[in-house]
Amino acid sequence: MKAVQYRTVGAAPEVVDIPEPVPGPGQILLKVSAAGVCHSDIAVMSWPAEGFPYELPLTLGHEGVGTVAALGDGAHGFAVGDSVAVYGPWGCGTCVNCADGRENYCLRAADLGINPPGLGSPGAMAEYMIVDDARHLVPIGDLDPVKTVSLTDAGLTPYHAIKRSLPKLVPGATAVVIGTGGLGHVAIQLLRAMTSVRVIALDVSEEKLALARSVGAHDTVISDENAAAEVRELTGGIGAQVVLDFVGAPPTVKTAGASASVDSDVTIVGIGGGTLPVGFGVLPFSTSVSAPYWGTRRELADVIELAHAGAVDVHVETYSIDEAPLAYERLHDGKINGRAVILPNG
Repeated sequence: MKAVQYRTVGAAPEVVDIPEPVPGPGQILLKVSAAGVCHSDIAVMSWPAEGFPYELPLTLGHEGVGTVAALGDGAHGFAVGDSVAVYGPWGCGTCVNCADGRENYCLRAADLGINPPGLGSPGAMAEYMIVDDARHLVPIGDLDPVKTVSLTDAGLTPYHAIKRSLPKLVPGATAVVIGTGGLGHVAIQLLRAMTSVRVIALDVSEEKLALARSVGAHDTVISDENAAAEVRELTGGIGAQVVLDFVGAPPTVKTAGASASVDSDVTIVGIGGGTLPVGFGVLPFSTSVSAPYWGTRRELADVIELAHAGAVDVHVETYSIDEAPLAYERLHDGKINGRAVILPNG
């Protein structure tokens, strides 16, 4: 079968032929319908050889949707032909966090060598993939796999971040979304569906801000050194009660802190390497800064339900599996407006 693999540190991903996997006890084999392309993959492929965390070659793709092709011995809960989404942050299944469905915060995954698909384990960017346990699958029914696949990260991650801040996302409040690409444009839709707050979107180009407006942003601001001042002007000098940074680079993190109001939440979702100092007088009083990771199994089910209700519509560009290296190149160059999706069997 064809697969997209990162094979050599510092090299571009390659499309290769590898054996079709066979499910072991308790495992499920999926015929992959769609796989998402994410900046996290580029971060992995930018990691230097020293301290590289995964074994190579690595089949990429931590966003996956497919149909059940075969069940390993003892696997149950699904039937061949079921259309499912893959919950990515696999955990041990037995620690207190996993027992609560919060496998994204598993206490033992690192010690046990458990990695998400595409981020250590073989991922979804292949014609077939193995899912280790049925609990890591969520039925999607008649949803379009191409439109649904990115919800497993680009939907789940912002949903998790927004849900943490719901007590502050009250009528009359303002939320700032920094970075309106794959995750950010979904976050805007989730904010509009889940709250009645004012949404201010920041990004570096008018094309990306046009997408932000089209999915519900009330105001848009070019993300530069003047962005925080514009946010404060738009909010009458108060600032935003919730700031969600989906870039996480040093300049955007600085903007996030400078845009925050008193008693606000600043959530750094992007992995751009930025940090935000915290201390008395450094940020407005009672500002909370967090860096959450992905989302829970229950939250993925919630996001799928929102998709069934028509509350989210991921803007996608589709590529064949042979075009996957091009998709990564375009993503790296900032040319993807929304989310890129690979069709391994398309």
